[in-house]
Amino acid sequence: MSMNRYGVKAQRHWARWLPRQYAAISDPESFFTTLGEEVARRIDDLTDELVGEIRQSDSYLAHVGRLFAARAIAEELILPQRVLPDPELAADNQDYVPPESGERPMVVEHDHPSWAEVNAEQQERIHGPATDLGQGCQRPAEPSISGALAC
Repeated sequence: MSMNRYGVKAQRHWARWLPRQYAAISDPESFFTTLGEEVARRIDDLTDELVGEIRQSDSYLAHVGRLFAARAIAEELILPQRVLPDPELAADNQDYVPPESGERPMVVEHDHPSWAEVNAEQQERIHGPATDLGQGCQRPAEPSISGALAC
């Protein structure tokens, strides 16, 4: 029996982000095949539960839309539990704190209107809050071409 897409996704995730747990699995092929099948069943069951009864008033496209939305919600709820668990802490990075649920870092280019604000927040996270404007600066620090703040 071949591994489904959830098993493949889990195996890749665990190999990269959960290396100790992955190494402890005696037969990864069998483990992730079984895991993928279990996850697919749980997603199918939750999808059916979320869709509910087929309404006679729904058009075909409305029904298909409801099915796709329900499947997306089911995957979003189940995948983090079984397929994509949080990464293990590396021995050299014990102070790592995973982002809050759903929190993603904001990525902006230098020409984006929010770049200065986002860059300042990132600099504060890295270096701590600024206590003054810098040594001898009479104006707020501005980003340089390299991305570092320059006075």
